[in-house]
Amino acid sequence: MPAPCLRLKRHKRTNKSWADGKQKQKKRPRKEGKIDLEEDVAGDSQSLSMFEEDSVEEGSDNESDLQEHKTVGIVDTDGDSDSEDILEASNTDQEQELDVKSQTVAKAPASRSSFHSHLEYKLPETEVEDLLKKKWKYQWDVPAFGMPNCKWVGTGECFLEVANMNSDCGLKQRLYKHWLDVCKTSGSNDFHSSPQRFFFSLCNSYRDILHCNKKPFYRKGLKEDLAIMDAYIMHCLNHIFRTRDLVTKNDSKVGKHWENAKDELLSGDEVLDHGFTRPKVLILLPFRSIANRAVNRLIQLTPGAYKVNVEHMSRFSNEFGNHDDEDNVNTNELTGSVKNSNSQKSSKPTDHQALFDGNVDDKFMIGIKFTRKSIKLFSDFYSSDLIVASPLALLKKIEEAKRDKEKDVDYLSSIEVLIIDHADVIAMQNWAFLSSVLEQLNCIPSKQHGTDIMRIRKWYLDGHARFYRQTIVLGCYANPDINASFNRQCVNYQGKVKLICQYKGVLPKVSDQVRQIYQRFDADSVAEADNARLDFFVQKVFPKIKDSDEGGVMLFISSYYEYVRLRNFLKSQNASLCLLGDYTEPRDVTRMRNWFRNGEKKIMLYTERFHFYRRYKIGGVRNLIVYSLPERKEFFPEVVNMLERADDMTCTVLFSKFDQLQLERIVGTASARRMITSEKGVFVFC
Repeated sequence: MPAPCLRLKRHKRTNKSWADGKQKQKKRPRKEGKIDLEEDVAGDSQSLSMFEEDSVEEGSDNESDLQEHKTVGIVDTDGDSDSEDILEASNTDQEQELDVKSQTVAKAPASRSSFHSHLEYKLPETEVEDLLKKKWKYQWDVPAFGMPNCKWVGTGECFLEVANMNSDCGLKQRLYKHWLDVCKTSGSNDFHSSPQRFFFSLCNSYRDILHCNKKPFYRKGLKEDLAIMDAYIMHCLNHIFRTRDLVTKNDSKVGKHWENAKDELLSGDEVLDHGFTRPKVLILLPFRSIANRAVNRLIQLTPGAYKVNVEHMSRFSNEFGNHDDEDNVNTNELTGSVKNSNSQKSSKPTDHQALFDGNVDDKFMIGIKFTRKSIKLFSDFYSSDLIVASPLALLKKIEEAKRDKEKDVDYLSSIEVLIIDHADVIAMQNWAFLSSVLEQLNCIPSKQHGTDIMRIRKWYLDGHARFYRQTIVLGCYANPDINASFNRQCVNYQGKVKLICQYKGVLPKVSDQVRQIYQRFDADSVAEADNARLDFFVQKVFPKIKDSDEGGVMLFISSYYEYVRLRNFLKSQNASLCLLGDYTEPRDVTRMRNWFRNGEKKIMLYTERFHFYRRYKIGGVRNLIVYSLPERKEFFPEVVNMLERADDMTCTVLFSKFDQLQLERIVGTASARRMITSEKGVFVFC
């Protein structure tokens, strides 16, 4: 895609493209002059004025850096000594990177932070070609911390074996000390062997991460969920503040060395520290209530010196906090998501109550900006450091930009750290929304947005930003969609790390009286699996249903696509049918349930997504056919246990070798492997 033509107002000349700007980096740069420190005067600019009061006063944190940079300053053309003092103080915040006990680490080139090492790497074209092939070879494994049946596997060289768990993790000193204080306050006395410390070491490697066995807060995993959230929030804060320090330091260099006519310093890569736009971190979450937890925790984990003032906190609480006055059930027109009123919660399982407690709106987006002493919520996206959003809200913005040329989503062009938390819940909403968002990240922007093009990193101009973006995907399970996005849309040159687990299964939670018959059908490829499943049902299963006079047949389906195909087939056969699917209107649900329970309708189609949002116990089920296995393993015993206790009750499960991910979570990893590879095609569990 050719880069767009842009007018460089600050350079008083026109460049043909971002690529032209790359070539001009080799020429003599413009004079910086006085750097503006007033609040919000530059708006979208990514020079120091972009960071306004963002310079840091942490000189006491590292005396060695103070000594090293004591000659660095700017030429203040207007005699504003306060501005110079602020900038010089900020330059002292280049802290020790690895071991807090060492006083010389910050000076040693070999001990540079992973932040600098990652972003300053020059990616050869040969590596780009290899990354575009999207073939990943996992070469090492390490036992997973606190998870005896799991292990981390990764590409490239193993970094976990040599990680120093007694170090400061690569965090800025003020962040590190504050994190220690927060952990001690919460009762954790052994931070260096804690889950959050271990997971932060994964995040700080700047590799793509897939954690597919996270126990969520709503399934009695509050402590584990919070530990992982703390780790990725600290990683995001560290990335944001190190970016700010680097820009501040380089602005000082530009001012000083321009006056001294040291063009040779500026002709290289020393001051290339910008992206196309300011936002560097994007956190994608499914509900406002979960965003509320994450943003509040981010504020808690930000050191006090950086949050003397938190702006618009009341507005945030109003828009993202609990809505106790919602007495109705509301269905979102795009996702079919349901907001459950307090009066209905008592009849639901505890995990459902915990997940849907609060504001479960799935369309939200908020920018967060860090200045020198404050946090600004609801900041303009182009002046934000971090964006918290739902996939649906971002997709809406993307679609608006496609329809209206005056709008754009260029604030997604320079995302360097992407967090996707509760990916399993997002998958229940619609993973296609998130996949579309991933396609829009790190694209060449349509406008300049006040960016100093002479300071943009070369790999941005080369169109290689996506190879430097770190993506962290967190959820309680992996499915083919999640794996496909991780393998094909996450192409970080650093490589990948993912969790591999052995499952025990959930069959002990199924009633002893239920006899389960698993029937395997053959499929030549993933693309043919859906057709093969439908053909097997039509030829082997449906004739038995059609010839029987008895009702009470529930067909459980995991995907909406399969639901539509099965519905169309049954209607073509004039089957006595009732539907509880993703988009069933609330007013129709009670009528459908009554028809089925009273025997007025013989067959019910019931989708996993409907069960996820409603968690009903359906009455009148005497013959359960699991057309496709559920993604969420806890749903299997819930649905099977709906069977009414009778001599004629049956449970039939259809599966193929391409259902191994779902199958192993239900019957266990060992049993699933035997069922996939066995010459037999029918298996019985009692």
